Amino acid sequence: MKALLLTAPSKLELVDFPEPKPADDEVLLRIRACGICGSDIHGWDGSTGRRQTPLIMGHEASGEVIATGPRVTSWRAGDRVTFDSTISCGTCRFCREGAVNLCENRRVVGVSPTEYKQHGAFAERLAIPERILYRLPDNLPFDQAAMVEPVSIAVHAVQRTKIAPNSTAVVIGSGMIGLLVIQVLRWAGAKNVVAVDLADNRLALAAQLGATHTINSGKVDAAAEVARITDGLGADTSFEVVGFTPTLNLALAVLKRGGTCVLVGNLSPKTQDFPLQAVVTKEITILGSCASAGEYPLCLELIANGAVNVKPMIEAVAPLADGAAWFSKLSAKDGGKYMKVILQP
Repeated sequence: MKALLLTAPSKLELVDFPEPKPADDEVLLRIRACGICGSDIHGWDGSTGRRQTPLIMGHEASGEVIATGPRVTSWRAGDRVTFDSTISCGTCRFCREGAVNLCENRRVVGVSPTEYKQHGAFAERLAIPERILYRLPDNLPFDQAAMVEPVSIAVHAVQRTKIAPNSTAVVIGSGMIGLLVIQVLRWAGAKNVVAVDLADNRLALAAQLGATHTINSGKVDAAAEVARITDGLGADTSFEVVGFTPTLNLALAVLKRGGTCVLVGNLSPKTQDFPLQAVVTKEITILGSCASAGEYPLCLELIANGAVNVKPMIEAVAPLADGAAWFSKLSAKDGGKYMKVILQP
């Protein structure tokens, strides 16, 4: 089969790769669409150390079943599916409690740290455990279905805290995940959703997708502007989806006393400065949010019924052969102007 293989940092090659064979509890998928994730870009250039070569990357995918292992009973050839990017073991304490994102034996599709290598979906075919498969709604095309993994990250983050009907939420960062969090917050019932970013074009898209207010933090004092919007009180919740000290501090500064900050951004492995005294004296609740934990059926429904609109974020749909060129574009200085690029094996 054809596959896009990472052979060295910043080097992708379209190669002939051995056909995967499904294990007893696995299905073999024909991959129809696979999105390029920001984590793939940082893995491609070697900066995270979690894409050790040689590796087939790609974890935001959809496709159809073409074969099944002998113990698979719930799926048959022709079924249209997507899959969780996390391969949980299903047997550890956390899996038994439903927290599959915290699995003690967790693997991630298309990722290769020191501990394991798990080839991904930038390939024509992929074998995957049946327990992480989800059926696609009939009206959902493959390219939009490939967006379910980032949508699940947004849904999981929003559901980490209670969103009151008349509440104000601030989302720091209007990239892919931030735009999805904004939409999920509106679905969850937040009255005011404030988008904060440095790029006016992203803020314009945030407004189009449901933000009630937008703030360019490079032009105005964002915390002061949130205070103005909330009559001096501050926001009930904030979502930090970048992962740097300045954005973390801002996510905490916009909150009211007793507010809640959900930390989603995880761009840098470096330690970030933390305003401990402000958090303690304002009695701020801080919640981490990692991946997702079984929210895929809800996410597929939200995409299919339009509650979460992923179409404006799909910048291009390209053949797998163009993958290396798109990685170069997305990693360039102006690569941030692109949202999501979908590759079709």
